[in-house]
Amino acid sequence: MAFWGKKKNQNIDPETRENKKKPGLFRRLWQKFKNIDWKDPVTRWKALFVALIGSIIIFGGGYGVLSFTNSPSFCANCHEMAPEVTTFTASAHSEITCVQCHIKPGFVNMMTHKVISLKEVYHHVMGIPEQIVQTEHEAVSDENCLQCHSKNRLVTASKDLIVNHKGHIEEGVPCISCHSGVAHAKIAARGINTEEVRGHWTDDVAQQMMEQKYLAPNMGTCIDCHDKVNNGEKPWKDAAYLVPPNPEQLEEAKSTTGKVKDDATTEEEAAEAVASHDEKTQALILEAVGKQTKDVKLSMSCETCHQRVKVPENHRVASWGGDHGGTALQELDTCVDCHQDSKWIRDIPKEDLMSLLKMAEVKEEDKDHKYTANINVVREQSRINKFCSACHGERPESHVESDVWLTAHADKAQTPEMKAECFVCHDREEPKAGSTDIKAPTDVYCQYCHRTGFKDDVKK
Repeated sequence: MAFWGKKKNQNIDPETRENKKKPGLFRRLWQKFKNIDWKDPVTRWKALFVALIGSIIIFGGGYGVLSFTNSPSFCANCHEMAPEVTTFTASAHSEITCVQCHIKPGFVNMMTHKVISLKEVYHHVMGIPEQIVQTEHEAVSDENCLQCHSKNRLVTASKDLIVNHKGHIEEGVPCISCHSGVAHAKIAARGINTEEVRGHWTDDVAQQMMEQKYLAPNMGTCIDCHDKVNNGEKPWKDAAYLVPPNPEQLEEAKSTTGKVKDDATTEEEAAEAVASHDEKTQALILEAVGKQTKDVKLSMSCETCHQRVKVPENHRVASWGGDHGGTALQELDTCVDCHQDSKWIRDIPKEDLMSLLKMAEVKEEDKDHKYTANINVVREQSRINKFCSACHGERPESHVESDVWLTAHADKAQTPEMKAECFVCHDREEPKAGSTDIKAPTDVYCQYCHRTGFKDDVKK
């Protein structure tokens, strides 16, 4: 006895007794589309209405997505962008959107950038880069800057610097070669936007990191470029001159060569690198203040470009070269406003965010402290400051001829205070070979002759 009856085949045509296959969804839709009477005006109006609504949904939705992904709030959703977003918010460009700087004008450029940026989604999901940097392919172009800024400006907004912007642009000098820190204070070049410190970036931290020396081009930016042009180079042609190196490129260089090109592997190489850097810095400074002249295409003198910043009157007296020590002792804090290395060299040293925040706390606590005359502070500054040592390395006129000075200088070094002035330029003992510590600008040291010590030494 059968418990199960045979199921009748629902798809068999009773007349032909053949299997009748049910059409698929797309085929049924196509059949309905073919059966539409397009000659009927009502049908055509219905189709037009449906097409209009569909277009609004598609293009409106697409525009909404583009607008959202173009907004700074979208960039802020990813915590790896915290350093960039917070510095942008604290900058003078906070009233515009990120894409107004980072995407060239035009719909095609916009869509191309969106496709390329899909890799950012991959990085966000699979692994965030150790450091986010701007590459030569994504560098801010002049087209973006000129949407808001005029290239015809000849004087800066402060009315201090005379800068022919149009001439620079027509020569091919990109805006970011001078203004790379205007929105983010060069945090990538400073190395303070790395993965381990991203969680510390807040609006308050960004405000502290937006120092003027990183927002505006410093003297070193102009001097370094002018010096290279005078030597027949066009440094802005090299993308590496405009944007910081990509961390991935640095890692690749380390893996293939065992070291980064600029790294020194021995104390001797480190000392040579420091000496070479110091010599270059000093040469540029001397050129800029007019102590070294040569046949140049671009002037290196400060007063060629500066209208307001003039050499102070007390610097113009003939005896200033030998008498300024007393002024430096009393007004060192004023002196270093101009005479500091960070204003005269283009290189940006790597920094540590946590150390910078601790220093900011100390400065805040010590903001009411005023400088008091201290010869030891002045001496240390004159030895480490390349602006000072550029001249202190030269033999002073007061030292007259060597054979005369050799027997006559004792009267100039009778007391510890008088000797302190000597130690601005000279070391007491022979410097250690290869040392990169603070050292005198000259290699002449006291114990070279005073091998048995000094008369006022106290023997223990």
